[in-house]
Amino acid sequence: MRRFALVLALLVAACSKVDPEHYARIHNGMTEQQVYDILGKPDETSSGGFLGVSTTSAKWVSGNAEINVQFVDGKVVLRSFDQPRGK
Repeated sequence: MRRFALVLALLVAACSKVDPEHYARIHNGMTEQQVYDILGKPDETSSGGFLGVSTTSAKWVSGNAEINVQFVDGKVVLRSFDQPRGK
């Protein structure tokens, strides 16, 4: 059973879309759905609004890599990729 869990964990990590290649496919102006089609469902989201403008922050995490995307009215306005060295 332990061996199965290890293999499953390795497969999930290998299938991660939180990498520089997938991040490079995200561009300002894309819709939330277009980003979700590329990266899958985010690990964390938070939403808000002010004066009729809606905002959403979404985060995808895999191991020590992280992609953050900020949406305003459903469109990408900011994005970042972080993967600290040495981990």
